[in-house]
Amino acid sequence: MLIKNKRIALILSIMILAVIAFGIYYSLSIYKGLEGLRKASENSPFAEVMASEEQVVEPPKWTGTEPVNILLMGVDARGNKKNEIPRSDSMMVVSLNPVKQKIHVFSILRDTYTDIPEHGKNRVNTAVTHGPKTAMRAVSDLLGIPIQFYVYTDFQGFIKLVDAVGGVDFHVEKDMTYESKADNHEYDIHLKEGEQHLDGETALQYVRFRHDALSDYSRTKRQRDFANAIVEKMKTTTSIMKLPSILEEVSPYIDTNLSVSDMWQLASVGYKSKMEASEQIPPMKLLKETYVGRAAVLGVTSSNDLKEYVRTIIESDDTDPSEEMETIQQ
Repeated sequence: MLIKNKRIALILSIMILAVIAFGIYYSLSIYKGLEGLRKASENSPFAEVMASEEQVVEPPKWTGTEPVNILLMGVDARGNKKNEIPRSDSMMVVSLNPVKQKIHVFSILRDTYTDIPEHGKNRVNTAVTHGPKTAMRAVSDLLGIPIQFYVYTDFQGFIKLVDAVGGVDFHVEKDMTYESKADNHEYDIHLKEGEQHLDGETALQYVRFRHDALSDYSRTKRQRDFANAIVEKMKTTTSIMKLPSILEEVSPYIDTNLSVSDMWQLASVGYKSKMEASEQIPPMKLLKETYVGRAAVLGVTSSNDLKEYVRTIIESDDTDPSEEMETIQQ
């Protein structure tokens, strides 16, 4: 009996040691993966422009208790020269409130005409070509909220992320077709209406499609909806267990100013939080289509009303954007 008990104790000890070893390996793998997302200056895609950003104010620090805002920038780097930064193809701000445990997402129309710090007025999607601090400052001034962090990636980073989480089951609301000889048909779009499983390639087709009556207006809505689906997929047990391999896949395509400790805090806040409002910036009622020279751009009818609109959405417990818009305009 004593020998049997010793054997059981030995087996249990080995099992416990194995679990501890796996936990250490898993934690170190995640730490290494997260650390790889923040590139050293010489490896950053912004290496060429960082020196020119000395005049731009540093982003505000986040202490971990107040709301935090993260600028997500996706770019189309096809055809660009080495070290050349393309304009943003998509821009989103994710706002997390650690106290209320709520998340708000704002997608910014890329043709929005606004101030670019130290570079005059231009479309907001040009801001990133001058560096990440410039882009954060431009979006912060536009929305009237502090932007503490940025995350930057390209088409390949998006494809790798979706594939790394195993794709996403998603409802495509209509048939989508677009072909381009200029791209050698590499990014043609062929999607059918209905519930389906989107991998990285087909998901990119979905979030890029804008060849309908509403163009970028409907595209930004699709991008917000798909971002929500990715967030939910990342919360699953399967994705959490696969996190080291997911980070390994996407790391070469991502740059950020988030530290590893910031990422741990944000991951904890994000996992506990509920997705609330998901809105277009500028909203339709504050948007005007106009021209600068011969270039078509999107103006804002009232900068103050836009800032108030964003603030009200973030601070409200139960947000109804249409009602908030009516209140602002009265």
